[in-house]
Amino acid sequence: MLGLSYCMYVLVSYERIEDNSSVGIAAPLSSAPLKEASCGEEMTIVSYNIGFGAYTPDYTFFMDGGKSSWAESKDSVKRMVTGAGECVSEQEPDIVLFQEVDLDSTRTYHVNEVKLLSGIYPDYTGAFALNYDSPFLLYPFNQPHGASKAGLLTLSGFLIKDCVRRQLPVSDSLSKLVDLDRAYTVTRIPVSGGKQLVIINLHLSAYGSSAKVREGQTAMLKAEMEREYAAGNYVIAGGDFNHDLKLKEDMPSLYWAHYYGRNLLPEHFSFAIDLLSEEEFEKLGNTCRDAGTPYDEKNAYTVTVDGFIISDNIKCLSYENLQTGYEYSDHNPVVMKFELKE
Repeated sequence: MLGLSYCMYVLVSYERIEDNSSVGIAAPLSSAPLKEASCGEEMTIVSYNIGFGAYTPDYTFFMDGGKSSWAESKDSVKRMVTGAGECVSEQEPDIVLFQEVDLDSTRTYHVNEVKLLSGIYPDYTGAFALNYDSPFLLYPFNQPHGASKAGLLTLSGFLIKDCVRRQLPVSDSLSKLVDLDRAYTVTRIPVSGGKQLVIINLHLSAYGSSAKVREGQTAMLKAEMEREYAAGNYVIAGGDFNHDLKLKEDMPSLYWAHYYGRNLLPEHFSFAIDLLSEEEFEKLGNTCRDAGTPYDEKNAYTVTVDGFIISDNIKCLSYENLQTGYEYSDHNPVVMKFELKE
């Protein structure tokens, strides 16, 4: 009877977040004036999936075959999130894209990670949107994962004009109850001269064998970028693609991350990683570790799933998968310097 009641609770509680919803823009905590984006100026953008502040190097996650459901402690969450934020701050970024930022979740002791990260960037304006808001998960029984509110946080030293949340397609079968909502945000930064720099902060699904979900999500992202480019804007889409971005062709995956077909990109767009020289490419470390076992530098499976897509009116000046030893997350940050072409 208890099991039936719980199933009913999950079914009744399931509700997708409204698509195309406006995201509130948070003003800087300080009184420092915001910069104006300009063509020909070097800018820095960083993307970092912070793993909801749980992933110390020895942390393993139950959904990946590991043991833990919650972060080690409330203090550990604060330490990991603060460390991740300060690590990015050292890059002196103009724009930061964070993924898996918890707002009020059982697994992270209800720590407001948005507040923690925003406090590290008092001169930045910000936009936070929920990626998913899931009901209480009773599994694993020894430490139920609980309810989760997690999302996408975009911070900018430039003025943000507006931001909207776009709902990505997920499974429409009963598996939707465990396939979390997915979304991306579209943030608009005015550029001197009248155009806009459009920043898409994304976290796509880890698709497994669902070609339908993959095709739906990549098609929606492609259409979004096409519209913005046709309007004359500069476009950067960055975040966690949950695909192996280093694969150059559709070949069997060694693990869960599959090839992101370059035919899925609109005309005039490229993955920034594809614009690197062969020497630069070979020097790149990876951005994500297997979370089923503690991190072991010599033996761990790692893959590059984080990065940026850019339009051809943007010049990539440098690109780095920053190697942190997975000190603060099961991901590493990606740092790109770029400029807007005239």
